[in-house]
Amino acid sequence: MSTKTPVSSETDETTTADTVRQRIFLVVLVATMGALAFGYDTGIISGALPYMTSPPDQGGLGLNSFTEGLVASSLVFGAAIGSFLSGFFSDRFGRRITLRSLAVLFVLGSLGTALAPSVPVMVTMRFLLGIAVGGGSSTVPVFIAEIAGPRLRAPLVSRNELMIVTGQLIAYVASTLLSYLLHDEHLWRYMLAIAMVPGLLLFIGTFFVPASPHWLVAEGRLKEAKKILKYLRETPREVRHEMAEMKRQAKAAEHGPSAMTLIREKWVIRLMIIGAGLGFVIQFTGVNGFMYYTPIILKSTGMGTSASIAATIGNGVVSVIASIAGIWAVSRFARRKMLITGLSFVITAQILLGAVLTFLPSNLTQSYLALACILMFLFFMQMFVAPVYWLLMSELFPMQLRGVLTGAAVSLQWIFNAVVAFGFPPVMEYAGSTTFFIFAVINVGSLFFVVSMLPETRGKSLEEIEAHMKEKFGENSQTADAN
Repeated sequence: MSTKTPVSSETDETTTADTVRQRIFLVVLVATMGALAFGYDTGIISGALPYMTSPPDQGGLGLNSFTEGLVASSLVFGAAIGSFLSGFFSDRFGRRITLRSLAVLFVLGSLGTALAPSVPVMVTMRFLLGIAVGGGSSTVPVFIAEIAGPRLRAPLVSRNELMIVTGQLIAYVASTLLSYLLHDEHLWRYMLAIAMVPGLLLFIGTFFVPASPHWLVAEGRLKEAKKILKYLRETPREVRHEMAEMKRQAKAAEHGPSAMTLIREKWVIRLMIIGAGLGFVIQFTGVNGFMYYTPIILKSTGMGTSASIAATIGNGVVSVIASIAGIWAVSRFARRKMLITGLSFVITAQILLGAVLTFLPSNLTQSYLALACILMFLFFMQMFVAPVYWLLMSELFPMQLRGVLTGAAVSLQWIFNAVVAFGFPPVMEYAGSTTFFIFAVINVGSLFFVVSMLPETRGKSLEEIEAHMKEKFGENSQTADAN
């Protein structure tokens, strides 16, 4: 194992809980640098685009409405491809090596966008950056889940979502501060260059964290996996228990069906449908419509342009607070219950926003009430829905196909992201405030999907979840239910 992380010897006794937590938190901090870069890269473009529309002789790229959309969307398309491909890469070469490779793409993409001399170069570099963003979005949750263990998995995987929204908040604040403090025609280049920092930290950090013990066992590298578990668990009993479960799972995979056969089994197909459906659920809440277009929504109420843009910082602050609350909640409440609660409040907020925009006159009261509805939506979205989605993406799929299926599910989520981002402005223009009633109806359907399709995973190890899914959704499940 090529890592500088010290590992315990075979004779070590029980390690203190604080020491183990510090070690695991360090691994999580390194891994979530990818999520921080993800959040910053998706958030900073809103502040950079106005400067990039300036003519080339004034420091910009001369973007028009078409090329502006092309620059903004190229990252999303890259992310869809990156999340899909990284699944194959992480299953073949390991989660840590995948993160290290993605860190290189983060740095190259950030540097490339900051130095881009033309629109084609900018689009290419944004696409490259999107591959890193998408790859990180599917690899980081899986890596954290496999490192953390059953007791810490929920709150630690949820830190991925916290770092995403923190990155977005940093982007909003940075773009606001830089626009006030620096009067430079190349200001947008500085905004984009800052994205190199979390990428560099991720690259350096991967040399100081261990590989995934689950992946090592799947590769037959049992001694390395055991050393890492001794370093990351409090007692020899925990190490023996997890090693036994992982070896049992690896043996079953070795003597069981091949990956191509497994992917056609009934229970795996059911999980694939659930994973794809959850991607639809999270994106068709309309969350990115709110995150990207809050100024447009508020300007429709008569709020000034500057005030509308400043409100995006409120979005970022509420999202961070809600994500912190979500970390607390996922350790205490069932996944299904959290999603059902979150979607119920999301639907309520959308109905209220539609009513405010439809039935109240355009004045300051309408503006403030609309903003309150948006912030209510974001709070329950980021506390109850988003963290559970990323947690489930790290839990649902079998070890033999975890990277591939997680990558495919997250890739679909990025495609749904693009559909909402592209569709929101024309639908808003055509349907007006009725748009939010449309989202509410869609989310009623999402609520029904969660209630009828989603199994509960709380309180189980990854191996126990896999066994439970196979038993619940496998070929013999109907016979078992009948008996």
